[in-house]
Amino acid sequence: MATSAAQATSEEIPVGITYTIGDLAREFDLTTRAIRFYEDCGLITPQRSGRNRVYSARDRTRLKLTLRGKRLGLTLAEVKELVDMYESPRDTEAQLRKYLEVLAEHRAQLEQQAADLQITLDEVRTHEKEARRLLTAGFKPGVRGAAKNKS
Repeated sequence: MATSAAQATSEEIPVGITYTIGDLAREFDLTTRAIRFYEDCGLITPQRSGRNRVYSARDRTRLKLTLRGKRLGLTLAEVKELVDMYESPRDTEAQLRKYLEVLAEHRAQLEQQAADLQITLDEVRTHEKEARRLLTAGFKPGVRGAAKNKS
């Protein structure tokens, strides 16, 4: 999967393990278009060897963190902010506090969604119960509707 930088012909490619766009696409089960989209968003910044993109271990890690953030429900802007924070020389405590803040916001959103879903499920159960009651009471739509019209 990975190729060594020594195998590449360009001097601009960093020493160490490198990956092609196809390598990363296979590893993370993504399309190459999705990887290019993350590049356009500034989440990963591959080097170039002619027309080919050459991804570093750093790019691979950033892609992995991006996908993890997406699974948590973070926006790409939030993911980028968090990933960029971890690469900066700033205070780690501030970074962790920001991360906790973002996670708390998403947890609150998910809890609200879960509560909304529970309300909807309760409504569905009520309708199911009423439909079963009508069926067991011998409800016949044509007959009952006709009886109402005669009254």
